[in-house]
Amino acid sequence: MAGDGRRRRRLPLSLRRNAVAWERQRPTWRDAKPALIAGALKRAQARPSGNWYVVGASRDLGGDRPLGRTVAGQEVVVWRDADGRTVAGPGVCPHLGAPLRDSPVRCGTLVCHWHGLSLNGGPFAGWEPFPAHDDGVLVWVRLDAVGGEEPLDAPVVPRRPVPARALTAVYAGTGVCEPEDVVANRLDPWHGAWFHPYSFVDLTVVDTPEGAGEDAFAVDVSFKVAGRLVVPVRAVFTAPEPRTVVMHITEGEGVGSVVETHATPLGPDASGRPRTAVIEAVVAASDRRGFALARAAAPLLRPLVRTASARLWRDDLAYAERRWALRSTGRFPGA
Repeated sequence: MAGDGRRRRRLPLSLRRNAVAWERQRPTWRDAKPALIAGALKRAQARPSGNWYVVGASRDLGGDRPLGRTVAGQEVVVWRDADGRTVAGPGVCPHLGAPLRDSPVRCGTLVCHWHGLSLNGGPFAGWEPFPAHDDGVLVWVRLDAVGGEEPLDAPVVPRRPVPARALTAVYAGTGVCEPEDVVANRLDPWHGAWFHPYSFVDLTVVDTPEGAGEDAFAVDVSFKVAGRLVVPVRAVFTAPEPRTVVMHITEGEGVGSVVETHATPLGPDASGRPRTAVIEAVVAASDRRGFALARAAAPLLRPLVRTASARLWRDDLAYAERRWALRSTGRFPGA
């Protein structure tokens, strides 16, 4: 670890020694106490969000189409106006109900493709905007009627590296579950090396939350690169608001880098089951001289980062969906 007083390695990779087979690693089920995970989840759910919801990546804005998302059954559209500001509002045209997500943006104005009603982001013809926020990586919309909390002027954005000096990538996926199932997955770090052996090895939870202070899980873990080559780090997981879990790298390679997992409720599917969007932002930073080359190659690297996230979330959404299926039928054994 970088924080243990030893000189940092010239290369970020380590050779894993005394590797054990997957089935011979130390079981973690006794440590992963259901009451501990449930307590962390309950405290996260009690933190204020100010009714802000992540709806997509900042890079998704700026084209000739708005970003469309359904949040808790409410259609939302987001785009940039003529001055480049992020604007948002209902996705249903107030005239005859056209889906505005399918309408084009022309010179910062959203033009309904049914009858030409034009929206520049201000109140017009019964259409009222929603507060919107672009933090440079993600786009948020405030929906007071959905959240029902005391509104906040801005969302609770986790601390992260400056995007201009970082490599950023955003993954989005959808699962049949509720946001709490996604958050609970992230507040269970013990499953990493068992459930994702292709990515994580030698995982040890070194600190657990006590309901005070940062309320964090600290984990020593190695990210697999190839064969026995790994990148060992210390990662700290926190939940700054009800629908967000953040992993900060605090020691080892890439100190300061974050992975933000945001869960946005979408509304029921055709069978009445809840659907949740997972929008995960990777904001990677490093003070190594070679990292400037990585930033320069960001257009090539972002798809690779998204592919890695998608592989993890293929499994973790199955975890979240299973948790919801058990909860919804009274069979979930957790506290």
